[in-house]
Amino acid sequence: MLQQRVITATILAALVVTAVFKLPGDYFSLILGLIILVAAWEWTHLIGINAPSRKYLFLLGLLLPMLWIQFWTQFLEGLQYVIETAQQDLYQHAKKVGWISISSFMEYLNIPDVRLYSGVLEWLVILPVIFWVLVMVLIKHSPTGVLNLELKPRQKAWMGWFVLLAAWMFLVRLRVLYGPEMAMYFLILIWVADISAFFVGKMYGKTKLAPEISPGKTMAGFYGALASAIVCGVLVSLLYGFPLMNASDFILLSVLTVLISIYGDLFFSVVKRQSGVKESGSILPGHGGLLDRIDSMIAATPFFYAGIFLIYRIIEDAQATGVAG
Repeated sequence: MLQQRVITATILAALVVTAVFKLPGDYFSLILGLIILVAAWEWTHLIGINAPSRKYLFLLGLLLPMLWIQFWTQFLEGLQYVIETAQQDLYQHAKKVGWISISSFMEYLNIPDVRLYSGVLEWLVILPVIFWVLVMVLIKHSPTGVLNLELKPRQKAWMGWFVLLAAWMFLVRLRVLYGPEMAMYFLILIWVADISAFFVGKMYGKTKLAPEISPGKTMAGFYGALASAIVCGVLVSLLYGFPLMNASDFILLSVLTVLISIYGDLFFSVVKRQSGVKESGSILPGHGGLLDRIDSMIAATPFFYAGIFLIYRIIEDAQATGVAG
């Protein structure tokens, strides 16, 4: 079983590394979108949506906003062209027919460039970050209460739609805006944390982390995952020569990201336990379903993206202040 898991994991890792570093942005978005759609299909199974028509409707509900987000910048470019063309045509027509007041008004009318609003998508990260922090707090303080929480399939569907769309969106943006290296670091961080939690838990795990939800997870594995995050953050900080303040922020973000990922894993374990299944599917030999492999990543992506966004803004503000000074 372990050998099968290792072989599958090795193949997947090689494919992911190739996709992150070699694929153009649009193709990366497409591949990641297909992965999320497969995970969404497994999610419908977990929450009791069995009718094929409802399953496809759920996938369509994910696909449409994905396309809208993917082409958001192109949409703004087209909208700006329409606005500028309409403004110019109206001005020329008003001038031609002698509408002096209107033509004078159009000369001084300053319509803002809608392309300046391309960054509005950044604000959407707030909701998934709040959601996953609340999930962490609830599971930590009331695991039995979370496990006994009864939600309707429709409510679970909306929840799955929300977290899956957020994961796709912000992993794509992480790679586009902050580079393949940053996206790869995030994925390695989650992988290393999962591996560390597994082996440290096997070797030293006695006290259970959340036995009501996932009996296999231990406090030793929990601390092993957090320790691995510190190691990853320190190594990358040394490799890139981060200043002490930036390095400390980056290491803290790495630890908190892994913390969120652990409770994200437990969140999906709750859903599986409520459904009476151990795995979300069987598409990956030795690993179960695709959702089983990316559950930690789904939870951690918005949080890591928000942290990187804030760190970069702090650095940019500090540099701007230094230049101005």
